[in-house]
Amino acid sequence: MPGIYLHIPFCKHKCTYCDFTSFPDKLAFAEAYMACLYKEMQLRAEELKDVTFDTVYIGGGTPSVIDPAYIYGAMKQIKKLFKLSKNPEVTIEMNPGTVNENKIATYKRAGIDRFSIGLQTAIDGQLRELGRIHTVRDYLYCTSLLKGENFSADVMLGLRGQTKEDVRKTIAIAVGSGAKHISMYALTPEDGTPIYTQYLNGELPDGDEVRELYDYGYSLLKEAGFVRYEVSNFCRKGYESRHNLNYWRRGEYIGFGVSASSFFYGRRFTNTMNLDEYMKCILSGFLPVVENEKVEEEDAKFEFVMLALRTAEGISAEKYKAAFGSDWRDDFAVAYQKTAQYMVTEGDRTRIRDEHLYVQNQILIHFAP
Repeated sequence: MPGIYLHIPFCKHKCTYCDFTSFPDKLAFAEAYMACLYKEMQLRAEELKDVTFDTVYIGGGTPSVIDPAYIYGAMKQIKKLFKLSKNPEVTIEMNPGTVNENKIATYKRAGIDRFSIGLQTAIDGQLRELGRIHTVRDYLYCTSLLKGENFSADVMLGLRGQTKEDVRKTIAIAVGSGAKHISMYALTPEDGTPIYTQYLNGELPDGDEVRELYDYGYSLLKEAGFVRYEVSNFCRKGYESRHNLNYWRRGEYIGFGVSASSFFYGRRFTNTMNLDEYMKCILSGFLPVVENEKVEEEDAKFEFVMLALRTAEGISAEKYKAAFGSDWRDDFAVAYQKTAQYMVTEGDRTRIRDEHLYVQNQILIHFAP
């Protein structure tokens, strides 16, 4: 079933690697922005009145930096305007440096039942260099407030000077804190971010070094009982992120807020990244969409294959045929022939072999239109 995404673009400090739409100097606009977010939902409500949504994901920015009453109001608006499934998964992203007991209690009252915490690394010096506003102690305090709850921890690889021992310590703290889900992903130095200079200067680990860190982290997580269900995502059995699985299964989703993207009725559309423009559009009664395109069949087929091959479940030939009326191995015969050695087929499903999943981009490039 489809998902709902809310983008909260405010934060206390821009991390050195961040290229998301976030504003560390505009927190004073939070009240006005959230009012616009509520109104944007109203503008979409009629066209989505017959849709049942299974997940809600509140991301950013740092959603936990704003008054929790605004988050409560957003959830109240969602429940009022849209149909939710019987037991929806509702996630909020949190920076451990912005959390307290009152916020957690308010989130729970709002119906939030999954928490995504940005740990990144358990080395305080690395956190400072990344521009993070929290310490490892803050993370442990945050997780103590979530004892017994369903929460996920982010772990970042490829930091300057990062060692296997750093990765071991970070994973040990994430697992020991009670996280039921861990996202372990490689730092991507984006042009225009402060950390990009380190990348240009050759100060960050190279691809082979990052892969070694990943393989080591993978072995530690496997030993701890975590299952890899997507290249960067690991969980205890039954705690997969339903919201993210919907993305990887090429499911529909609607995004609200500045820069939010959506995929519905065979079209992809994206809101403006400009905060002032977003609010002016909403206050004038217009949707703030700046890109809107129909996904052509050739692109849709590639998206289906590309997203499915990121996951441990791989491609279902039956589901592909139901969607497009053809066999994916016929549609991608040349690419499949070139990459067959990296694949394994079990019944209806074909997936990338475990030992090659981390380098799936080098495999998927053969399938691109």
